[in-house]
Amino acid sequence: MVGGKMAAAVGIRERQTVALKRMLNFNVPHVKNSTGEPVWKVLIYDRFGQDIISPLLSVKELRDMGITLHLLLHSDRDPIPDVPAVYFVMPTEENIDRMCQDLRNQLYESYYLNFISAISRSKLEDIANAALAASAVTQVAKVFDQYLNFITLEDDMFVLCNQNKELVSYRAINRPDITDTEMETVMDTIVDSLFCFFVTLGAVPIIRCSRGTAAEMVAVKLDKKLRENLRDARNSLFTGDTLGAGQFSFQRPLLVLVDRNIDLATPLHHTWTYQALVHDVLDFHLNRVNLEESSGVENAPAGARPKRKNKKSYDLTPVDKFWQKHKGSPFPEVAESVQQELESYRAQEDEVKRLKSIMGLEGEDEGAISMLSDNTAKLTSAVSSLPELLEKKRLIDLHTNVATAVLEHIKARKLDVYFEYEEKIMSKTTLDKSLLDIISDPDAGTPEDKMRLFLIYYISTQQAPSEADLEQYKKALTDAGCNLNPLQYIKQWKAFAKMASAPASYGSTTTKSMGLLSRVMNTGSQFVMEGVKNLVLKQQNLPVTRILDNLMEMKSNPETDDYRYFDPKMLRGNDSSVPRNKNPFQEAIVFVVGGGNYIEYQNLVDYIKGKQGKHILYGCSELFNATQFIKQLSQLGQK
Repeated sequence: MVGGKMAAAVGIRERQTVALKRMLNFNVPHVKNSTGEPVWKVLIYDRFGQDIISPLLSVKELRDMGITLHLLLHSDRDPIPDVPAVYFVMPTEENIDRMCQDLRNQLYESYYLNFISAISRSKLEDIANAALAASAVTQVAKVFDQYLNFITLEDDMFVLCNQNKELVSYRAINRPDITDTEMETVMDTIVDSLFCFFVTLGAVPIIRCSRGTAAEMVAVKLDKKLRENLRDARNSLFTGDTLGAGQFSFQRPLLVLVDRNIDLATPLHHTWTYQALVHDVLDFHLNRVNLEESSGVENAPAGARPKRKNKKSYDLTPVDKFWQKHKGSPFPEVAESVQQELESYRAQEDEVKRLKSIMGLEGEDEGAISMLSDNTAKLTSAVSSLPELLEKKRLIDLHTNVATAVLEHIKARKLDVYFEYEEKIMSKTTLDKSLLDIISDPDAGTPEDKMRLFLIYYISTQQAPSEADLEQYKKALTDAGCNLNPLQYIKQWKAFAKMASAPASYGSTTTKSMGLLSRVMNTGSQFVMEGVKNLVLKQQNLPVTRILDNLMEMKSNPETDDYRYFDPKMLRGNDSSVPRNKNPFQEAIVFVVGGGNYIEYQNLVDYIKGKQGKHILYGCSELFNATQFIKQLSQLGQK
């Protein structure tokens, strides 16, 4: 790697993967090309460990690392006395009790205990006592704190947790009746994960945050935690091999902590890019999408029971080149690309068949051919590329299914209309039809779609609608079957936010309709895009991206000028909002306290594309789609 690029240039995904592989290799760095069998072992994890490992390592990769079995800690496990066990769990009471029980029952030959987050002294003593009592001290080979308490979903995206995300949810942070001690717990949970993230990244950030928000509480606590760790020179996690030579340009990354409340419209927004759409309308979770396949009901005899729906799940991973290339593309472009891939695949497939038939090889053994003509060379290359072709076919099928499922939602709910209309509201363009028309149109979307649209309007408008108008909207929403609780909450929030600041602006207009796709309209296409607008996106920054841009490029802007500034490396923590560093940053991490979404992530990715040699990572306390967010707003609105 080129010296001078910083730690984040090696994506966080790779760093966390390397750390996990080292752990599975008994905490010795994993060497790729060493010959010989790996040591066979079992992996015992809890649900937290499972969520961290599953987006990063496939079952096959685990097997290559010597993991023959992977089991949940709290399942019934049989003793396997001659095999070492690697544990990867959170240091909770119940986990530790269960580990002590394993020691007493002498389940395994040796125990490598890895804690996702640092274990306390007293809990460590509990394990030591259990080991003594079970006379298993020699079997406990190693105990490690791994500092891996976060989930990496992309090279440049991470989320804190998935298991008990209610604990750190938007709702938890914004509950009116939250006590101080509860709030402390929420903040400590977030800070613990962020601390793990920076240990894994191997960098101490400079922290900026808005004042008077939950983000500020996180910043203060994180600064303190980093500071204490740096001061304890003997045990500091930020020295030595993690900070290897050549990874650092002498510049540290910037951490921008923003509060979800600066922009509540984006998480409710209907979207138009592939990944964000999959997350919005399908069941997409930790990089896996679950689809229900509808089986043929049409030709079933009358009165027959409908067939059970098959559930299929697909992993959308970084090795999936189509996904990597198109996850940020507008949907019509994705449909067109799937179609092209399919056609190019068919051409190759026909070529193999054609060559085989020329040579009279339909059923014959490949080895029987000794004629070394040009055809053979062609055939050989066709045969050798067979596995590649099959993999290509698998990805095409996968994306055909996923994109078709998304398209069904777009057509059934007129999502293109919603997207275009919301973009106009958010960019303060003149609207071509009235909001009431869309809300009252029984064919346009679900009650939830209508509620999302209205909330975006309510959040984005400078002039709140008059009481009389509001009543009219409320009646239309109720008639359309909407639950009005989210509006109750947004009303209070808006009144409160108004005192704090002006509404976030979303820049100028973005979409222009391109007329319908001609190519995809061909009858040969898998995707009947009839009636779906081909909207093209113009890049423009959402509030979170704008804030990042101000702070990363050191631009002066009233929106961010009073952001607090923390430098954990400074001996005396003086709180000033005056940055010492006047140079623009090369690396930044944006972290949203209160939950994030793929729309914001994609907006940041698009923004940084235009900045040579700069990197950003997007993180959030939880990743929710609009449905999950509306549910939280609804709970907050119930009085």
